[in-house]
Amino acid sequence: MSKNLPEITLKAVILGILLSMILAGANAYLGLFAGMTVSASIPAAVISMGVLSFFRRSNILENNIVQTAASAGESLAAGVIFTIPALVLLGYWTSFDYFEVAKIAAIGGVIGVLFTVPLRRALILVAKLKFPEGIATAEILKAGDEARSSTETDSSDGLKTIGIASIVGGLMKLAQQGFAMWHAAIEGATTVGRSIFGIGSDLSPALISVGYIVGRNIGILVVTGGLISWAIAIPIYTAINGFEGDPLKAAWTIWNNKIRYLGVGAMVVGGIWSLVRLLNPLITGLKASIESIRQRSKGKELQRMEMDIPINYVGLALLVMLVPVFLLYIGIIQSAGIAIVLSIVMMVFGFLFSAVAGYMAGVVGSSNNPISGVTIATILFSSMLLLALLGTGSGVGAAGAIMVGAVVCCAAAIGGDNMQDLKTGQLVGATPWKQQVMQIVGTLSAAIVLGLVLDILHTAYTIGSPTLSAPQATLMKSVADGVFSNNLPWNFVAIGALIGIVIILIDIRQEMVGADFRVPVLAVAVGIYLPIELSVPIFIGGMINHIGQGAETERSGQKKGLLMASGLITGEALMGILVAVPIFITGNKDWWPTVSGLTWLGPIAFLAVIYWLYYTITKK
Repeated sequence: MSKNLPEITLKAVILGILLSMILAGANAYLGLFAGMTVSASIPAAVISMGVLSFFRRSNILENNIVQTAASAGESLAAGVIFTIPALVLLGYWTSFDYFEVAKIAAIGGVIGVLFTVPLRRALILVAKLKFPEGIATAEILKAGDEARSSTETDSSDGLKTIGIASIVGGLMKLAQQGFAMWHAAIEGATTVGRSIFGIGSDLSPALISVGYIVGRNIGILVVTGGLISWAIAIPIYTAINGFEGDPLKAAWTIWNNKIRYLGVGAMVVGGIWSLVRLLNPLITGLKASIESIRQRSKGKELQRMEMDIPINYVGLALLVMLVPVFLLYIGIIQSAGIAIVLSIVMMVFGFLFSAVAGYMAGVVGSSNNPISGVTIATILFSSMLLLALLGTGSGVGAAGAIMVGAVVCCAAAIGGDNMQDLKTGQLVGATPWKQQVMQIVGTLSAAIVLGLVLDILHTAYTIGSPTLSAPQATLMKSVADGVFSNNLPWNFVAIGALIGIVIILIDIRQEMVGADFRVPVLAVAVGIYLPIELSVPIFIGGMINHIGQGAETERSGQKKGLLMASGLITGEALMGILVAVPIFITGNKDWWPTVSGLTWLGPIAFLAVIYWLYYTITKK
């Protein structure tokens, strides 16, 4: 790739900032609703190619810079919504403090970028991890660049696909959420003896799309986790303890108060296991990074594609970042000594888990990177540490633990995304330090809007309600609060940990025999913790992806399916925010008029979207 191609240009920076803000808002809604987020690198690359094609002089490296900044917004949203809403759920905040949210997001995100600068060599050059989504993004950028030099139809067709799918996803969300034409989900429960068996499916195109993007393996594992909860654990629990009242309501109560903690135990085990597996490649890679610094100090000139942000600048920046981190924690704990301890804990966990997230992105992709597992481990450790330091009577201990977890989660989310984008950059001939700078730009852009988005959504829907259940944040709150109030159901956490160990052993066996179907423990753990009605459509989407791959279709069909899925997610998520805006402004939760008598339309529209996606990827 010619080094004369411009990368950081004014139009690329502006477009990257705008897309970072938009995708941050969209993914914030998706994560609060579904408990999972997906990588925005590919749709951002397509949108970038479409917009920049209107400019006479644009190139592949500019497009790469745009998707780098844009995907940072999506990733930061995951870090924020998995943790910060827990402060409201705890009652520590009565509403979202815009400046506090922006501060936490910015600090965590920037630290995540800085931590992963020395890891580029470790994970991309030394470990040579796959980074599947990074490779896919690079292929789309290359295809768009080739199309631009010929017909210029590739990017415009991609934009059209995303646009149509966004409109469909948005209209379905408007009908369901705005006008209440149909229920959000179909669900039911039956009894066999004293045992309750429950099943259901959300009617969300976004969840089908999430499943399509993460693929068959993850889809199967997520629904397997759901079945462990709803087809095994709840029936066993009710057979032993019985239940009262309506079976469906009883099942939800039992799942919420007891069974979902199986997922907590499995996630903690999964987070620790991820760290253990990473240690060797991490140490090897860091040695390589130190050696490159030594060579540079001897006067050896680095090639453009090997130039990171200088490690001395990184070290200085991390020292500077300790100041706002300390101020953040002393503002909660009101003790300088404990704030220093928390700052050190955050930095240690932040580095380790940013590395874990980067490694996991290299193995399974960013969309499959369940950072919630490592965040739970952080919050559990921080809670027990603060319990020892502050005692059970502390009113701020749980909030302090959440704050530590929030910064770590933001750092880990950005860390995984940064490594994926750097892999894309390696394949298209980008300059690493320029991408790292744009990661920071995208992170700060997203941090500006996320506080407002959370406030709008909370005012309209109430985060923690069935409409926006915020599964991950509810989990973080339950763990932190449970440690301090001594009401955490440790027996269920322990059983979940044992389940996690069994799954790890199964995965080790799969690895030893060279099986294509791997069993990452965190994917199953997420399924155990998520409501079954979210797991089912994710599974359906994963199977559509699998069927499409087995149908011997053209590669363009798979690509179109990916763009369609991205559009459905974006349209539904943005409409969810737009529906909330008039409610936020007026304070009237009944602002939208109700349209009754069309309940049957929801399942039909849902099935139509499934067929549309299937037809798109399988047509010859």
